[in-house]
Amino acid sequence: MFILLLVIFVLGYTMIALEHPLKIDKAASALLTGTILWGLYALNATGILGLGLSPAWEAVQQMSHDIMQFIKPSVDGAAFDRLWGNPAEMGHEVVHFVQHDLNHHLIEIAQILFFLLGAMTIVETVDQHQGFKLITDKIKTTSKVKLLWILSFLTFFMSATLDNLTTTIVLVALLRKLIDDKKTRWFFASMVVLAANAGGAWSPIGDVTTIMLWIGGQITAVNIISDVILPSLATMVVPLVIVSFTVKGNVTRPVLDNGETREFTSAFERKLLLIMGVAALLFVPVFKTMTHLPPFVGMLFGLGVIWATTEIIHRNKPLEDKRKLTVIGILRKVDTATIFFFMGILLAVAALQSAGHLDVLAKYLDENLSNIYLINLIIGALSAIVDNVPLVAGAMGMYPIIDPDMATGFLADFVVDGKFWQFLAYCAGTGGSILIIGSAAGVAAMGLEKIDFIWYLKKISLLALAGYLAGAAVYYVQMEVFGF
Repeated sequence: MFILLLVIFVLGYTMIALEHPLKIDKAASALLTGTILWGLYALNATGILGLGLSPAWEAVQQMSHDIMQFIKPSVDGAAFDRLWGNPAEMGHEVVHFVQHDLNHHLIEIAQILFFLLGAMTIVETVDQHQGFKLITDKIKTTSKVKLLWILSFLTFFMSATLDNLTTTIVLVALLRKLIDDKKTRWFFASMVVLAANAGGAWSPIGDVTTIMLWIGGQITAVNIISDVILPSLATMVVPLVIVSFTVKGNVTRPVLDNGETREFTSAFERKLLLIMGVAALLFVPVFKTMTHLPPFVGMLFGLGVIWATTEIIHRNKPLEDKRKLTVIGILRKVDTATIFFFMGILLAVAALQSAGHLDVLAKYLDENLSNIYLINLIIGALSAIVDNVPLVAGAMGMYPIIDPDMATGFLADFVVDGKFWQFLAYCAGTGGSILIIGSAAGVAAMGLEKIDFIWYLKKISLLALAGYLAGAAVYYVQMEVFGF
């Protein structure tokens, strides 16, 4: 059954990749994969947990052992093993464990989904108020190459300030105003994903994995910026240089219908909503730093402020305009299929994490590789297939932070701001670009623009791989040759 779960996961990802030939929406495939994996795990939990590969089950056993020793020190190891050593004899306790584990993952998944829903709604609200027109009107060039460079650098630095997911949502909304042809827009959106992931890797608040390492104490803000910005820049620039020799011509601006060209908002309202939307997104990391609450709370706070503002400024407008401009009407336009797609994928990965598949992989790397560069390069490549969050969480659990006074030889790379942690932040942040389903930014772009998995694999994956390896080479030379 342990292997069957992995097989179903692979089949589910294959269905997502073959969405267009199968004519089955990827959200349906993702939901089926996630729910089937959890269903089979629940029905066969005793056998799977009995393998002793689940890190969550190990943690529960260890905690129970410590509590038992505290309450009744006279209980010997054999008695404890009879009580906890065989899940098949524990019945309801195993059922409750699986339910509790699912609830634990659901909290993390819900945070991501509410964050995504809030960001999408804010962006859609700004768009409905024609706020992005103020930006697109400033971009005069129609040259594909110039536009690629402008948007990529804009994305790179926006991603470091906001985060790669939010930045991708904003830029995809902008692309819809700049490019008419679907395949051209797919290409630009894919390059935005590469730039967003590269920009998020060198900032402590730019990607969920760098946030994890920053909060965990493995890296500090100043050093991750100074040591990883050049490799991240190389990750974006190398694909841009390559495509600059192959992409020719100009983009065609979309022809807007009368409903879109009619100005049903004033210049003041357009500026106000654009400023409020950007401010709400920028305030999220500030809110998190001040309150230490998850980012989705700050995002929903910003949405609440914008919601109340639109209700006030449009209260005397005709009903038709109010339906377009207030958040209640805008919510009907938000792509809920993307939310379900995210949920299915995150549920599927959580099932493999709970059953122990990801822990087995992490231990295999630990036992068979002792080179920090190879370990992290593999973790980065795997993050193109499996969510980078559990991979980084597994690495953080496997390798403790080493005291500088004890750091000798191989262990010297595991101190705070050590090469292992910095390179892990780079690889986990940028490796997901190799496949469109390998990062939150890629999944968001895929959902919003309906980008085909096979198309991305053919057109973008090699570019992303070239950038990924180029950035890794820059970090290696920076650390091992110049000794920064």
